[in-house]
Amino acid sequence: MTTSALNETVILETLRQVIDPEIGCNIVDLGLVYGLAIDGGAVKVTMTLTTPGCPMHESISWGVKNALLGLDGVTDAEVDVVWDPPWHPSMMTEEGRRFIGARNF
Repeated sequence: MTTSALNETVILETLRQVIDPEIGCNIVDLGLVYGLAIDGGAVKVTMTLTTPGCPMHESISWGVKNALLGLDGVTDAEVDVVWDPPWHPSMMTEEGRRFIGARNF
């Protein structure tokens, strides 16, 4: 892959490899990724966690950064964890809801 192949779809598919260890579902389908910015080889992910006191904060952020840096063409990866808007189960994808056995929120 070259730098020109970096796009939102490639990044999101890569971030599906990052699993919230307490829930067992990936961060994309949980609805934790709020935004992506791609500037050449630099990628910035704006995301949240399921709770502000999440004990896995460092581990998940580290996993995001390492997953991104593993992509060809990514030279820098930044993870910005935000708390506004607060996460709610309604932010999950259909796949995420199926994974955890939830129906409607």
